[in-house]
Amino acid sequence: MAVLTLSFVVLMAIGLPIALTLAGSSFLFVLDQGTMPWVAVMHRMVSGIDSFPLLAIPFFVMAGSLMNSAGITERLYTFAVAIVGWMRGGLGQVNIVGSVIFAGMSGTAVADAAGLGMIEIKAMKEHGYSPEFAVGVSAASSLLGPILPPSLPLVIYGVTANASIGQLFAAGIIPGLILAASLMVMVSAYARIYNLPRDAAFSPLNMLRAFRRAFLPLMLPVLLIGGMRVGAFTPTEGAVAACAYALFLGVVVYRSLSLKAFVKVSIETVEVSAVILLILAGSEIFGWLITTTRISDQIADMVYAVSQQRWVILLLLNVVLLLLGLALEPVPLILILTPVLMPLIERIGVDPVHFGMIMVINLMIGLLTPPVGIVTMILGRIAGISFQQASKAVLPFMVPLLVTLGLVTYWPEMVLYLPKLWYR
Repeated sequence: MAVLTLSFVVLMAIGLPIALTLAGSSFLFVLDQGTMPWVAVMHRMVSGIDSFPLLAIPFFVMAGSLMNSAGITERLYTFAVAIVGWMRGGLGQVNIVGSVIFAGMSGTAVADAAGLGMIEIKAMKEHGYSPEFAVGVSAASSLLGPILPPSLPLVIYGVTANASIGQLFAAGIIPGLILAASLMVMVSAYARIYNLPRDAAFSPLNMLRAFRRAFLPLMLPVLLIGGMRVGAFTPTEGAVAACAYALFLGVVVYRSLSLKAFVKVSIETVEVSAVILLILAGSEIFGWLITTTRISDQIADMVYAVSQQRWVILLLLNVVLLLLGLALEPVPLILILTPVLMPLIERIGVDPVHFGMIMVINLMIGLLTPPVGIVTMILGRIAGISFQQASKAVLPFMVPLLVTLGLVTYWPEMVLYLPKLWYR
């Protein structure tokens, strides 16, 4: 245990990429033990990514990129303006509703921030909103991407924990909608306190026109969730269908996706997918060693010795996950921590699907907080403010995020209602 953990910490401290840190520390452990050939490291890395569900990753990444490149995101934003722009603080509400819609296509917070964020922050600044408020609400709403289906972090967790990806997708719907509603309540309160304007007139005709323009893109989440619900395809096959549908809209229907843009999207998809899969390969051998050497069981015994109360253990896990999320990206943390924590989760009787939602929400909050805070950093640059200003702007929106996390943690029936209704 000392060799594995110390080598991991040292390699990470000297700045080695996380994938090489995971594989390198595992390699050093195997050499030190001398109980297996070193080539076993490579075999485990290859077998770790030889998984059918992982095919969903490149296709979901590509579907979101195609939507952005084909200009479909703008149609969705216009539709959101038409349905909630008439409310006080209208563009703040548009920001949240737009993220709910776009979440059904992107699956990641970074894609939401980079795609919708540029449109939303520009529009809010032009209508007199402060850049700080625009960044705060955009950052918080971007977390809807990894919670509502489809979600790349949930796909990765499902593969690592051997949990049903379909059930994980279903589990994210109610928490995602609760988070969206709580953010809308907060924006409404903020609008009344600071007397924010209504940014669009209430017009059923405009709503109808915007709906007609956005109808086909809005059918993508319906296609994806409905297809999985009736058993037409698996989540992996749904990712392929989502990608094909986005390509059909961009090339055939709207004719807004050029060959040059398609090549760019393809290259970006390969780059993003390669990084994720390399990290997955490195984590496979690391997680396997943790399991076979019973390190995870030892950690479970240590935590269980502190308290045997489920609510106390869940509270401790939330604190640990939030702190770790401050320093590391969500994907490596999911891959590292899942095999470590699963014995503890099983011992206290927490459903793996329920814990998947707890873990993902915790680690997604880390995308907003320094020193990493990649989403806050992206949106701060778009708004033209410093990372410090952007981080301060995000702080008030931590309230609905933490409230939602508390509900997800201590109200498992809410999280598991749809998975049990649809799959069990």
